[in-house]
Amino acid sequence: MPMDKRKGTGIGIFLLCIVAFFVYAYLLMLSEWSPIVLQLSILMITGGILGVIAWIGYTMATTKPSSATISSDE
Repeated sequence: MPMDKRKGTGIGIFLLCIVAFFVYAYLLMLSEWSPIVLQLSILMITGGILGVIAWIGYTMATTKPSSATISSDE
């Protein structure tokens, strides 16, 4: 029974993504909202990329080095 629910959820996500793509394409190509949609898209993409880079930097800054990576400069 859980497999049927999982399969149904997967089909729902699949169909939702296809519908979302067509709505996005309409808003970007055929509507008067095109400049705002384009600006928001670029803003979200840039924010996502910079967020991932910031997360990597934060992780590097706050993670304690393991004994295998500690080098002796003496």
